[in-house]
Amino acid sequence: MNTLTIDTSTIVASVAILNEEKLVGEMIINHQKKHSEKLMIAIDHLLSDGGLSIADIDVFGIVSGPGSFTGLRIGMATVKGFAQALNKPVVGVSTLEALAMNIPFAKGLICPLLDAQRNQTYTGVFHFEDDQLVRDMADAVIEIDDLIAFLKARNETIYFLGDGLPRFSQILQEALPTARLVPNYLNMNRASSAGALVLERALKGETSHYLEVEPFYIRPSYAEEHKK
Repeated sequence: MNTLTIDTSTIVASVAILNEEKLVGEMIINHQKKHSEKLMIAIDHLLSDGGLSIADIDVFGIVSGPGSFTGLRIGMATVKGFAQALNKPVVGVSTLEALAMNIPFAKGLICPLLDAQRNQTYTGVFHFEDDQLVRDMADAVIEIDDLIAFLKARNETIYFLGDGLPRFSQILQEALPTARLVPNYLNMNRASSAGALVLERALKGETSHYLEVEPFYIRPSYAEEHKK
């Protein structure tokens, strides 16, 4: 089963092809948010280099949010277009659980952070149990102080990663002695990490029709919140 997974939820644009045997290929572009210009070029290169055509893809994966509203829409529209044209199923994956998959051997809690502005973060809390990702807290947008209060009660080693880390790293380390900051090369969204979840779920038959998959914004945009 060939899966193609797209992640344009943050400044990083990433595409990966996985099957049961291997990671066929992955492209990551972590420079400026020009996903509409770069995404189709990346997909074409990846398919060509992997000796595949778009018709060889059995399941399309999409990182559905939270994250950049524009980025999410670009990725979602691309996957829906492919799935509709080829009559193929789709698997949606949370941005936060995809980030947690970057560190599958972590012993403790994993807390991805995305900068949600206004001293808030998009976050969730996870851990691995018998090589499976387990949720400890649902995806949410919350004040950083409320997240710290939740994590203090757990009294466990906590691994932080994501694009919110530069903004919140100091306060997290001061408030949580068990905080561990993930290094830069593991700190960004990777379509291969999301793709591992896509493949796992597709093999279990946990797929959706393209009309059933939508971006997960968590909250309205600033413009929508302040509409008159």
